[in-house]
Amino acid sequence: QVQVVESGGGSAQAGGSLRLSCAASGRIFRINDMGWYRQAPGNQRELVASITSGNSPAYQASVQGRFTISRDNAKNTVYLQMNSLKPEDTAVYYCNADVLESRFGTLRGYWGQGTQVTVSS
Repeated sequence: QVQVVESGGGSAQAGGSLRLSCAASGRIFRINDMGWYRQAPGNQRELVASITSGNSPAYQASVQGRFTISRDNAKNTVYLQMNSLKPEDTAVYYCNADVLESRFGTLRGYWGQGTQVTVSS
């Protein structure tokens, strides 16, 4: 079994910064892509940023230039540095990890429990 745990959410003023962390643990042979998603009330969950095992990032247009995703493969951890925060960034942020539990196993996506980010104007 694999556990994914996020941390680092909280409140910030518009223009401020927050840093999210997400660590995967348990039965892990390899992690492929890792990503951050968010879901605001009444909205669908959306991809914010993702990063490959080779450290190639991709961003949603609305966060490009403000958010930075990074990962530490040795620690099975992914980070999201969020700068120049806007009220519209307010949401629950979820981490996803695509995990291979054994060499010949099946790739499965695991979700964290989510962490609240609230940005006030």
